[in-house]
Formats: sequence, structure tokens, C-alpha cells
Amino acid sequence: MSETTNGDGEVENLGEMADADAIGTVGSPDCGDMLRMWVKFKEDAQGRKVIDRATFQTFGCQTAIAVASAATRLIAGRTPEEALRMSGEELSAPLGPLPPMKIHCAQLVEGALKSALESVASEGAGPSVTVGSGASGGVGAASTLKDSFLPAVQGGSKPKIIFNK
Repeated sequence: MSETTNGDGEVENLGEMADADAIGTVGSPDCGDMLRMWVKFKEDAQGRKVIDRATFQTFGCQTAIAVASAATRLIAGRTPEEALRMSGEELSAPLGPLPPMKIHCAQLVEGALKSALESVASEGAGPSVTVGSGASGGVGAASTLKDSFLPAVQGGSKPKIIFNK
């Protein structure tokens, strides 16, 4: 786990980002795993739009936290298109091979990243919020990760993890 923590043993890039350019949320209340990722862009020396910083929040196990933390470092400096091409396996690579029952944690992180970046990469547009949900019309951009899923669950439908391959 040293790959995902700073020198003080703290998880890196955990928490909301108030000035994010893109936000992606995926999750499944059936298993309790939910993850939101915030992404901020900058222009690099070649004039390309690249990821400056990413942060995350999750309701998930330690593996989901570790993969999300590692992924936020791995995508820094990449274009949205480059980050979109990264698989869950690549995003979790700094942790070593994941046990089969934890592969879904890497897929959860991949899904949140892709949820945040797809509209930005395709449109080159400004701020965007994409929330993955099984509910008709999505659940909208809620202020907290938990709130993202309450309207769908209370309405009788359950959000689903979105895996983009």
C-alpha cells in the first residue's frame, strides 16, 4: 500500500475538488461500492489539454481506495484521450496483481474516470458532470457521493456500475 500513500501513510488525492472541470460517478448499491472522481485540466508546454489533478471519494473497500489513489497519480499529465484508453488493470498496476474478487475495484475506478472524461475528450467542452446510473435519465449531479444514488434508490430503481471497455 506504500504506492498509494504519502510519506505519512495518508491516501493521496482523497476528497472533493471544488473547481473540477469534470466529475464522474459510478456505483452499485447492491454491493455498496460507489466512487466519484473529480478532474482538473491545464494546458501543457505543447498547448495540449492535460489532466493537472484528480481526486476521488468512495464508499468501497481498501482496494477501491488504493486503486483510486494510484489512478489519480497515473493520469496526471495525460490528455483525456490517453487517460480514457487506460484499463482498470493499468490503473491498478502500481499495486501489483489484484485477487480475482477485487478486480471489480479497478473496474469501478475505470468507470468513474471514463464517466468524467468521455464528454470532455469527445467535445473538448468546458465543465461536465456525468453520473452513471441505471435510473432513467440518470440521477443528476448531487452534492455528495451518497446523494448521487438516493433519488434512484428511493424511486425504486437501482444505479448500476458502468463498465466502459
